[in-house]
Formats: sequence, structure tokens, C-alpha cells
Amino acid sequence: MAMRRETGSQCDLVVTWAEMPRSPGHAFYDRLQNLLIEAGFDAFVEEVCKPYYAPRMGAPSLPPGRYFRMHMVGYFEGIDSERGIVWRCSDSFSLRDFLRLANRDKVPDHSWLSKTRSRLPHEAHEKVFGWVLNLVAERGLVKGERIGVDGSTMEANAALRTIVRRDSGETYRAMLTRMAQESGIETPTIDDLIRLDRKRKGKKLSNEDWTSTTDPDARIARMKDGTTHLAYKPKHAVDLDTGIIVAAPIHPADEGDTTTLDPTLEAAARNLADVGLAPTPEAPCELVADKGYHSREGLKDLDGGVWKTRIAEPKPSKGYLRWHGDEAAREAVYANRARLKSGIGRDAMRRRGEMVERSFAHVLDRGGMRRAWLRGRRNVHKRYLIHVAGFNLGILMRALLGYGTPREVASAKDAFLFVIQTDVALAIVIIAEINGAPAFLAIAAPAEAA
Repeated sequence: MAMRRETGSQCDLVVTWAEMPRSPGHAFYDRLQNLLIEAGFDAFVEEVCKPYYAPRMGAPSLPPGRYFRMHMVGYFEGIDSERGIVWRCSDSFSLRDFLRLANRDKVPDHSWLSKTRSRLPHEAHEKVFGWVLNLVAERGLVKGERIGVDGSTMEANAALRTIVRRDSGETYRAMLTRMAQESGIETPTIDDLIRLDRKRKGKKLSNEDWTSTTDPDARIARMKDGTTHLAYKPKHAVDLDTGIIVAAPIHPADEGDTTTLDPTLEAAARNLADVGLAPTPEAPCELVADKGYHSREGLKDLDGGVWKTRIAEPKPSKGYLRWHGDEAAREAVYANRARLKSGIGRDAMRRRGEMVERSFAHVLDRGGMRRAWLRGRRNVHKRYLIHVAGFNLGILMRALLGYGTPREVASAKDAFLFVIQTDVALAIVIIAEINGAPAFLAIAAPAEAA
């Protein structure tokens, strides 16, 4: 028999979808797909987005269900850019099935994601987030009894070198050049400017004096790692009993925690009311936050309302607290302190540190939103809401399937195979010891036989 040589083969002219080589599918995405279809996700988003599309004009555009699914893929796969989302979806048959693409359909280009996002208003994304929140609430994953609030930082898609002065429009480099010329250097080099900027006194970048030309909504802020960037400040209001995020607004990065607390609580109360768990003065919801949210005026405004505060209290700088006749603030501060020092209050603070920080780690770090690749705070918030909706769906999937992300499914599969191999090896060692044979020979024999 002569040896056959590989010289290449002619491709088939017509190949059906069933004949194409492919994997059996992804257990996580298949289960999530069934969950969304059974809940009527596509019909809901098409009804929400219908007013923003023309009845008949040209070729059909990107379906809304596919648009929101692709951003969910961005969260579950930890992809920050929309180009990366398109590439990942094009590379996987399982994700093509999740996007409900036909045999000859192509994965939508990243430009379609941008066009669809600009066409759909911010309110449509909020309704989709509310739909997911209602879906998890129907499964009992929203208690509405204890809400933890905290914030983080998100780097904006703008560089500090693009900032200009608000009064004159002078760039930072032009300012350094002018200062160098005033000091006697007629033609300063880059090294001269860097040296001057490092040594000059009173160096400070204030948002009152500087703004970005590429993203005016971004603000100069210190990040969690100590660096300074143009950034935004996302806030999470998390159900401490289940870990579900009930509100996720994005505020300017130069606003303090006490300033952003009221808008965050308003969004949380509105979303809880939509799922039938609105806090009332008769049945208030516990508000758990760190000492950055502690202020006399804030506690006085919240006292006796729908929020029962358990906010950490910073240590006084010196001496005793002075109230200057403000008895309402005194009573609110002491009542918050008493609730905070109780056993329930200590447990709530521990839960806040666990649940709220975990939500930021999932959405910002693992979910790919630590740096924004879009510009404009409302534009960034559109995509951020869908990532947070994916986080809530992940908690629901963990309750139904046992795994909240595709990576957990893959890790569990590898761990299962490792346990089986370990058990087989252990059984071989035990049998070998019973028969009096060396253990390494007993383990090597099955490997050679295989």
C-alpha cells in the first residue's frame, strides 16, 4: 500500500450549519440564553426601544436584544473595548448562538454598537437594568432590608495633557513654557519643562481652574492606586443580604461622598419601589456606609425617614463635640452611634466591606470597566448599567446553576477532572500497598498502558 501524501483539498461549495465543525456549546451561556428567552427579554427590549427606530427606512439595524447581549458578553468575558467584544463573539460559536445569529449572519461591527448606543437614550438602558433587577427579585434575591453604599474611581478616556485652563484656554505645556521664558529660558526643552514642573512651588491641579477638551465631564481625581487621572466616580448601592446591586449611578469624580449620597439613595429607593420593596418610615431600610459619608446635616436629614443609618463615625480631631444648640443633629448622631455599636451594626459593617467591595472588584476589575473607553458621563453610564445588569444575572446564575461566570464553569470542570485523577491515583496506590508493590511502579504502569 502506497503512502498517501497531503496535497491539500478543495473546499466544499456549500456547507450547512449542521455540518460545520463546532463545540457542543457552553453550559453557562446556554443556560443564560434559556433564562432570558423564558423571561421574554427580547420582546421587552424591542418594545422599549421601538420609539427610537424608524418604522421603515433602509436595511434593518442591530436588534436591541443582540446589542444588550454583546455588552453582557463584555462583562462576563472581562473585555473593556467594544472592538474586543466583537472579536470575541466572532471567535466563538457558543457566543454566536448566545447572540442568536443565523448561519450567514455576521457579528455586528463595533461601529454598530456605537450607533445603537447613541440612538438609544439613557432611560432605555435604565429600563433594561430595572428589568434584570425585577427578574432577580422574582427569584427572592432582593431583600431590601440592608443596603450598603460605597464608591470607587473609573479612569476616563482622556489624558491629563489635554487639560486647558477654564479662564484663558491655555494648555498645561503652554503654561510651563511661559513660566520657563519668564524665568530666563528663551527656548525651553522638554527636560527643562519637566524640571521646572517638578521644582515649582504651589503646584496643584484644581477642577475649578482646569478642564479637559476631549471629555469635559471627566474630573481630575486621585485613583485608588494613588495616581492622578481624569476620572469618574461610580457608586454602588448593594443589598447586603444577597449581593445584588440595586443602584449604580456615576457621579463627577470631584464630588465628595456626602454630596453623592442623596442621589444614590434616591436611585436605590426608586429601583426598590419598582420591585415592590420600597422603604417606608414605618418599615425603614438600613443604610450602611463608611465614615466618608458621615456628616451632621446628612444624618439629621435622614433621621426619622425611610433610611435607618448605620454610618461609621470618624474620630473627632480634638476635644468634645460641640453642637451649638443644634439638638436635632445631636440626637441623629447619637442614635446613629448607638445603632452602629450594636452587634447587628458590627455585622452589617462587616457585610458592607465584603459585599460592596466585591461588587466593585467584579464590575470594574474583572468586568473590564476600571477604565472607560467612551466619553461623556451619561454615555459611559449606559454601558456601565448593562455591565451591572450582567453582574446581577451572574448572581442569579450562581443560585440556579452553581456558577456565576463562564470562568467558574471552566474552573469547576478542571477541578472535577483533577479530583477524579487524584482519586484514581490514590486507589492505585492503596491497591499496590496491599499487594506489596512499590507505589511509583503501580502509578506508572497505567500511564504506560494508556
